[in-house]
Amino acid sequence: MAFAAAKDGTQIYFKDWGSGPPVVFSHGWPLIADAWDPQLKLMVDNGFRVVAHDRRGGGRSGQPWKGNDLDTYAEDLASVIETLDLRDVILVGHSTGGGEVTRYIGRHGSSRVTKAVLLGAIPPLMLKTEENPQGLPIDVFDELRKGVLTDRSQFYKDLSAPFYGANREGSTVSQGTRDEFWLWSMTVGIMGAHDCIKAFSETDLTEDLKKFDIPTLIIHGDDDQIVPIVASANKSSQLVKDVTFKVYPGAPHGLSMVPEFAGRFNADLLEFARG
Repeated sequence: MAFAAAKDGTQIYFKDWGSGPPVVFSHGWPLIADAWDPQLKLMVDNGFRVVAHDRRGGGRSGQPWKGNDLDTYAEDLASVIETLDLRDVILVGHSTGGGEVTRYIGRHGSSRVTKAVLLGAIPPLMLKTEENPQGLPIDVFDELRKGVLTDRSQFYKDLSAPFYGANREGSTVSQGTRDEFWLWSMTVGIMGAHDCIKAFSETDLTEDLKKFDIPTLIIHGDDDQIVPIVASANKSSQLVKDVTFKVYPGAPHGLSMVPEFAGRFNADLLEFARG
């Protein structure tokens, strides 16, 4: 297996497939790189090189006690990119991974990046504050923490329903997809899973978004029950200069793994990468 060494020595696992222009994928919480496998194959089949890493704290990466915050996640992403000396990269981030991509650009700029894709992403800020009344109250995130600490196995089984929209009438989500979500989530250490909740909910990425100077594709489902569109993509699309904003009617948070939406997302991703 391939690893990049983070600044604090944590080993960050990554998969590196294909050849051609590089596309680097950052996954959401509480998943691992395997959540991107269908898109990785799609891009390799169409002439791209793809890289996807397991965020620290889960999967095949190290599980340090500290560093489960967006600044460190962004530096871990930088370590992977620099270890492979990737240039003219297309960055793709889902959910927390979208925050990771955003903070990476905020800290490192776009010298190695040519485009960005934010899917169901957390920026600019998920938490409800006086300045951000569209956000979610802290109680929502406290309940997530409680679920992780109390009975995370059952918590992840339950969370898979709103994540994929399986609790909506007419859902096409299979039990296998929900089981896969549980399997990946259970590889994430309890500390990484717990601390990441604060990272994705309380980190303000407004100023990072203002630093984007590359073409950016923002995609969000308007039935996202995890990262509501009103506090995220609707605002992010107003902060990024060169943006294409696509709203998928009826789509859930994990839309890239739901049959009725995955095909559209794959086509949009490929078109944007080729353009």
